This record gives sequence, structure tokens and C-alpha cells, in this order.
Amino acid sequence: MSDRKYRQSGYQDDAPRERKPALKRPAEPHDPRMPRDPRTPNLPAFREGFRCARCGHGATQDVRPGNRCSKCGVDLHACIHCASFDSGARFECRQTIPARVSPKDVANTCSLFAPRISVERETGSQPAAGGSSARKAFDDLFKF
Repeated sequence: MSDRKYRQSGYQDDAPRERKPALKRPAEPHDPRMPRDPRTPNLPAFREGFRCARCGHGATQDVRPGNRCSKCGVDLHACIHCASFDSGARFECRQTIPARVSPKDVANTCSLFAPRISVERETGSQPAAGGSSARKAFDDLFKF
């Protein structure tokens, strides 16, 4: 019987194992026309925008007292469009104000008003400049 606990070859052998030299591949020829780096993904762009809290229609970021939404007609210089508006905060405002402003969707003269700007993803593409499109070119092929 053997004095070793395990009988596998290589376990507590007396002689060191011989390593085989690694075979090197020849370098692949580089074609300068082919890119070596991975391609960068085509990610959509982002933009900052201001939207009406009632209808979601986009508006200019320059909100002044008296401005109204062009789609639904709600006042834009109101608490519901303010960056500090928070329905869970005291007086529904994150800023320290002395009294509650009510109603929240009517124009007011708050000096702490700042329009709520959101970061949106550009999901659509702009039409090509010059007015010529692929569809128009296709339709022009069949005109007599």
C-alpha cells in the first residue's frame, strides 16, 4: 500500500513538472482599411426641455408672468410648473415661503419661481435640409 493519501499523478511528485513552451502565432497582417477599434454605438441625443404640466406640450424655457400654454391655455408662471413644487412638502413648495399659495394652477407673482426643466431623449430625426426626401424622389420616378 502507498503512503500517499491520493493516488492521482502529479500529487506530491518528487520531480518537478516540465512545462511545454507555448507556441506563438505569427502576427496577423493589418489591413489599414479595416478599423481595429470597436465601433461606437449610435446613442440618441439628449436635450433639456420645458413641458406643460397639464397637457405635456413643449414650450420655451423662458417663462414670464402672463405666458400661457399654446395648446391647453393654462398659465405657465404657476406653482405646478415650478421646479420647487412638491406635493409632499410644507405648503407644497420646497422653498421656505411664509404662506401657502392657492390655487397652484393659476398665475402668481412668486419671486422664487423657476421653470421645471427636464432632460429628454431625442427620439425622432430631423427632416433633411433642402426639402428633398426619399419618398418624394420615389414618387417622381413614376410621373409622366
